Amino acid sequence: MTEITKDSVLDALRVVQDPDLHKDIVTLGFIQDLAVCGDVVKFKLVLTTPACPVKDELKSQAENAVLELPGITTVNIEMSAEVKSSLPPGNKLGGNIAHVIAVTSGKGGVGKTTTAVNLAVALSQEGARVGILDADVYGPNIPVMMGIKGKPSGGADGQLVPLTAHGVRTISVGNLVEDGQPVMWRGPMLHRALEQFLNEVQWDTLDYLIVDMPPGTGDAQLSLAQLVPLTGAVIVTMPQEVSLTDVRRAIGMCQKVKIPILGVIENMSGKIFGSGGGQAIAEAYEIPFLGTIPLNPIIRKGGDQGLPVVIGHPDSDVTAAYRKIAGQIAAEISKKQALQLPVLEV
Repeated sequence: MTEITKDSVLDALRVVQDPDLHKDIVTLGFIQDLAVCGDVVKFKLVLTTPACPVKDELKSQAENAVLELPGITTVNIEMSAEVKSSLPPGNKLGGNIAHVIAVTSGKGGVGKTTTAVNLAVALSQEGARVGILDADVYGPNIPVMMGIKGKPSGGADGQLVPLTAHGVRTISVGNLVEDGQPVMWRGPMLHRALEQFLNEVQWDTLDYLIVDMPPGTGDAQLSLAQLVPLTGAVIVTMPQEVSLTDVRRAIGMCQKVKIPILGVIENMSGKIFGSGGGQAIAEAYEIPFLGTIPLNPIIRKGGDQGLPVVIGHPDSDVTAAYRKIAGQIAAEISKKQALQLPVLEV
């Protein structure tokens, strides 16, 4: 019988292709700590994100590929992930943050904050380390939707320690001012607040920092683009034309300030507001369409109760939609990085 070696196992694994990165898992460097002991093969399958939408398929294909080798009866695969940062070395953010993602919209009332909250929690449930920065300082709704009360504490080095809920680290002006107190800041004050939230908060290690933007294309969007090299923006819209008109402006703004667009989400899709507008505009601008969120009152109820629907109704169709879109966003980030990072030839 031919002896099974590490090289023969790697050759067998080359048939397994990542459908998003369009290369095999060996070339991509996903196989680590490979060991062959008699009829048993062990290795780690290290993906680019814990929220990989095809991780189960890749594991199954890898196991079947190795089991086809003569004499191999057992394959032990340890699933892991290593999220590589898109930020330059030496950045001044208040922690080791791999990716900063802006969730934005062209107009208010499209469910942007609800979408940001549920995507953040969905990513966290997949094992990612996630934070939310509430950049909508004039209407900070993150504390209500995340069920967070109280004020963040001060760390030993003078930085703010973010509050945590549902596994997500969170900072918001809503936790720093009294309930009902208006925030009346001009542009420079808004810029300084965003700078502090990015640089003077103990974010620790995060795979994804979700930034919930105010609606429109104003000071906050420009300030964020100046303060941090964003991994990309996710644009939330509703299906009807009045929303799509504003989304075109949001897309134009992202293009002008050179923010990569990770994709478009169509929210509140269904009989009342129609459907298909989000996909049509994504196709028109040749940007990814990430998916639709159906209109469902349980989403609003979860936000009012501080219990995001992905937690309160884990088996609902809307939860499935949020989880799928969260995986798509993680996949889009990995694809963009694959165009920039060298692959490993084993």
